[in-house]
Amino acid sequence: MNSTLVTLAFGCVGLAAAIVSTPRAQAQAWGLPAMSKETQACLECHRRDNAGVYQQWGASKHYRANVGCFECHMAAEGDPDAFLHEGQRIATIVSPKDCARCHSREAAEFAGSHHSKGARILGSLDNTLAEVVEGNRGMKTPGFPGGVSAAAVNGCWQCHGSEVKVLANGKLDPATWPNTGIGRINPDGSEGSCSACHSRHSFSAEQARHPDNCGKCHMGPDHPQLEIYYESKHGIAFRAFKDKLNMDSAKWVVGEDYNLAPTCATCHMSATPARAATKDRAAIPAMPVSHDVGMRISWNNRPELSIRPEVSDKKMGLPGGDVNWEVRRQNMKHVCLNCHEQQWVDNFYVQYDSLIDLYHQKFAEPGLELYRLAKPLMGPVQFANKLDWTWYELWHHEGRRARHGASMMGPDYTHWHGTYEVAKHFYVKMVPELEELIVKGRTSGDATKIAAAEALAKRLEEVLSTANHSWYVNKMDPAEKAEREQRQQEFQKRYAK
Repeated sequence: MNSTLVTLAFGCVGLAAAIVSTPRAQAQAWGLPAMSKETQACLECHRRDNAGVYQQWGASKHYRANVGCFECHMAAEGDPDAFLHEGQRIATIVSPKDCARCHSREAAEFAGSHHSKGARILGSLDNTLAEVVEGNRGMKTPGFPGGVSAAAVNGCWQCHGSEVKVLANGKLDPATWPNTGIGRINPDGSEGSCSACHSRHSFSAEQARHPDNCGKCHMGPDHPQLEIYYESKHGIAFRAFKDKLNMDSAKWVVGEDYNLAPTCATCHMSATPARAATKDRAAIPAMPVSHDVGMRISWNNRPELSIRPEVSDKKMGLPGGDVNWEVRRQNMKHVCLNCHEQQWVDNFYVQYDSLIDLYHQKFAEPGLELYRLAKPLMGPVQFANKLDWTWYELWHHEGRRARHGASMMGPDYTHWHGTYEVAKHFYVKMVPELEELIVKGRTSGDATKIAAAEALAKRLEEVLSTANHSWYVNKMDPAEKAEREQRQQEFQKRYAK
């Protein structure tokens, strides 16, 4: 083991332990007394051949701590992606396991988060769309001689992460690299990519705190968090005051270093101060930076039906399975209370939970049940039926937009891009498609399909007769109908010329 490796393996550990005990520690930062001879050798070429990389690194905290090319890229004999380069054994990929040599707390938190498991989507329903429905096996590489879908490689894998395949001499298969997907499966067995947020080679905390950094993945028709944020009052304030938020501050504590606007990082990851008790509120403890973004989230809005985050954490074997949603919600409330008073925060969650309840009770629960009842009347291949697409977009796109919109106070995404679209496609697509399947099933001459059609018809009639849907079949409660007509008359009179 050379001198640099000894410093990394032993010197960092002792210093990191000392730093962890510091109450306001934000990272296990450390430095070498001088630039290592190995890194100096790297720089002889890289400052000339990779000027952009050299400049980024030269402006970074790594440079000021004498942490260079070799300290991050060094590899041990036997590492699957290691190769000899100019007399040194190195690896192209710097994985979370590598970063953990100095940032062990951050790496451990990240490893226990949903972010690090992003690549586990590979093979899921979403990935089937990119691989089969949208794609083909036309992209052939040494790692995929039978071919792989370019739609998955250039789309899904770039956010969720690829499973990096190593070729001869440490080279990486082009279907799986370059890739900075948040859940990338690395050759050393670790999951995730620190550079997904802390872009190479500056590894800037300031950049990671900017909402646009999250927007690489958290945007688009099925999870438009970035668009929702910019629509919200939070995003409006950020655009107005972003130059006054001290985003390059070393500790960046809300209420101490900035107070004019929050970013994604403020609410989901960044440090908060302790707050003394008031007559309306108990004392609030300080919270350190967290690299597990799920620790302040009280609903997982990804599935057809929203679930509590500890449920999904348990399924994935994550430590968060032991942290219930009430604790996580309290964590987020501690963030909110730095800018808002208790009633404001509590009432927001009443509004948010009510939207989840509405989506569940009116559309998602009956919709999922009706879709499952319709399965025997459909073709066996998923996405070869109209109803497959209708139901998928209803929950995966429109239902998510409504739920995410409410969670981040984006009214247009909650309503016009959310519940309006859910309702429109439930009534003008899903219900007619169900009725069409019922007719075909009843006239099929197949006893099994006839029985399935009758069961579906019975349940559809029951659903449409409930208070949530009775308007559609002209069975609205007379008192409610009269009240709505009166309100319409008042509206017309109010705005009459």
